[in-house]
Amino acid sequence: MLPRTLDFAASRDVEFFAAVPAAPAVFLLRGEAGSEPYVSKTANLRRRLLRLLSAAQPGSRRLNLRGRVCRLEYAPAGSDFESGMLLYTVLRREFPASYAGRLRWRPAPLVRFILENEYPRATVTTRLLTLRGRSLYYGPFPARAAAEAFLNDALDFFKLRRCADDLHPDPAFPGCIYSEMKMCLAPCFRGCTGAEYRRETGRVQAFLDTAGESLKREVSARRDQASAALEFENAAALHARLEKLSSVLARLPGIVRRIDQLGGVVVQPSAEPDRVALFRIEAGRLNGPIQFPLQHKSAEPGAAGKQQSMEARLLDTLAAVAPLAPAPARETMEQLAYLKRWYYRISKTGEIFLANEKNELPLRRLVRGIARVFRGEKPAAELTETAHDYRANPGRSTELNPEDYKA
Repeated sequence: MLPRTLDFAASRDVEFFAAVPAAPAVFLLRGEAGSEPYVSKTANLRRRLLRLLSAAQPGSRRLNLRGRVCRLEYAPAGSDFESGMLLYTVLRREFPASYAGRLRWRPAPLVRFILENEYPRATVTTRLLTLRGRSLYYGPFPARAAAEAFLNDALDFFKLRRCADDLHPDPAFPGCIYSEMKMCLAPCFRGCTGAEYRRETGRVQAFLDTAGESLKREVSARRDQASAALEFENAAALHARLEKLSSVLARLPGIVRRIDQLGGVVVQPSAEPDRVALFRIEAGRLNGPIQFPLQHKSAEPGAAGKQQSMEARLLDTLAAVAPLAPAPARETMEQLAYLKRWYYRISKTGEIFLANEKNELPLRRLVRGIARVFRGEKPAAELTETAHDYRANPGRSTELNPEDYKA
């Protein structure tokens, strides 16, 4: 996990500090058997250890571990994203009971579509119970208020119930304001049949699964039919409905997906020369770092003419990585929280590229993103993820010269 180790002795501290790199890293300081380790991340490992392990100054109240540490374990990190994931992994191993409190990550708000109920409904939650049940989860949203605003606006286009009660349909029940306004099928007083409610449930699920595209196509087709039939008032009303829908979808963050289908790649700078670090997203969890070299090294002498394209090497590199083993829902929720915190930062290092509904990566954009991350450039404004980018065709393969990636 932390592959590099150095033994520490106060009598040989000069050699120790000289051997430590002055670079970003995640590190762990161990003392005698049974003592609690010290775990942290830093932008300059040598400077941090000089502060912690140098001889204490008389009267100083600064933390000093010189007399307690006997070994250093560390791993270089090429970015804050990578160091955060390394820190999370080490803390989970060393402090299984308290690591969550040490990290202080805020859970990612999600929309939960509750399908276990006889009359399904949607709600906002920060708890992911399981991805193996019937309920579906969509997110991550930047904040609970954003998730609630989206869900409320989205349900205005449907007649799904919004109450949280376990329904026992009774014709004598008076109903609620949504049924009075014809915004709910009112299963509470048998205002609809079970088949009608299931059809509406399917429409809502299709809307959430496709980020609104299913409803957009439906309304567009009805508008065009009304226009062809010279029903201009109806066509105008459907056009206004379509504009309202487009306004709602324009505010939907590009990363919001069904969690069990949330896949893609995060590209980050690497601590290794001439490489970038890739993190594969698998159902909301992060698998990496995966070191991807920009220079292609042929296995056979004189085989320069048989070099693979960058896209082919990317696919081979990602395919060679073992998929993540099943894990508790808590781990998925924690990594979603970390991904959410990074994604919604105003200024962040690295780029993200999400897979489409067939789990295909946008390879041409991914290759260009790797070049930008390696050079330290910011992504172009037109390449920023939108709610519908992942439905774009990944496009044909392109040949790029790795030498062009050099700054």
